[in-house]
Amino acid sequence: GCDFLIMDDGFQSARLHIDFALVVVDTRYGIGNGRVIPGGPLRANIVDQLVFTSALLKMGEGTAADPVVRQAARAGRPIFEAHTEPRARERFAGKRFLAFAGIGHPEKFFGTLRQAGGDVVLAKSFPDHHFYAEDELAELAATAKRDGLRLVTTAKDAARLRHGASQEFLDQLEVLEIDAVFELDHVPERIIDETLDAWRQRKLRR
Repeated sequence: GCDFLIMDDGFQSARLHIDFALVVVDTRYGIGNGRVIPGGPLRANIVDQLVFTSALLKMGEGTAADPVVRQAARAGRPIFEAHTEPRARERFAGKRFLAFAGIGHPEKFFGTLRQAGGDVVLAKSFPDHHFYAEDELAELAATAKRDGLRLVTTAKDAARLRHGASQEFLDQLEVLEIDAVFELDHVPERIIDETLDAWRQRKLRR
């Protein structure tokens, strides 16, 4: 068994016992129009969500998230800051790529690849959570071969491709991994400590 489950979703589930809820907001996009699905990107009203939020994490250096940051601050929630950095830059620097991604904002991936020094010659965007058809993968591989490019995608896309793409395609595919780097080094340890404290308190109440 295990004591903790780390999830990137499930915030709205009443069946989960949440010991620490870290709400992440991209500072370049914020929360869109602030409306709930289907009228907007949110799964629940932001004011209601902040009631159950332990802390808010700002990712990036934009200003689109400022309104929700102010709301979180008024609610007395800690505000942390972080940014992403590409891993293993040497694998990508100076090389020419056909980059493809089926995530919420593919342009972020293309930008990170450029940050790692890669030359994004061709960029192909697909819908979020896209399931790649066999003919789509064949076209990607053929285009990369024709133009002398390397294929590269996100770790999220690569995980989906492992359950559908041929081994031949996977063998020629490169994956750009990223790390979240907190502006203050002690923040991850603080989050873990507060999670442990909440978990212990919950066990005592049983």
